Amino acid sequence: MIRTGSAEWNGGILDGKGTVSTETGTLSNAPYSFTSRFEEGKGTNPEELLGAAHAGCFSMALSGVLSGHKLVADYIRTSAAVSVVKVEGGFAIDKIHLTVEASIPGATAEQFAECAATAKAGCPVSKLFTGAEITLDAKLA
Repeated sequence: MIRTGSAEWNGGILDGKGTVSTETGTLSNAPYSFTSRFEEGKGTNPEELLGAAHAGCFSMALSGVLSGHKLVADYIRTSAAVSVVKVEGGFAIDKIHLTVEASIPGATAEQFAECAATAKAGCPVSKLFTGAEITLDAKLA
């Protein structure tokens, strides 16, 4: 399975502008720029897209882990805060903080915490961030 995303950039780093798209068309020429990435400008940025991807992947992974315990969530709501820091030679993603809240009939807080930790470790997007610290706050509603 191969999924494709694309980007186009025009101009210099500070005054240039770009767009990102996905093969499904969910994102189609979504704008991004230096200001949307490092300041408060309009548009998207790679880090928020990575955060959305990580939150989506983790939520699906958690659903899969729960299934193995014969549990089904009414909902799983996840956000991923991606931290970018300046390092020697440029920038790096050093931390990602996952926050999840879920309603899971019949689950104990202990089961939920264990399942969430397993999902965090097994999520394919989590595995991409081997150099980053990934933390998790999990709340059972």
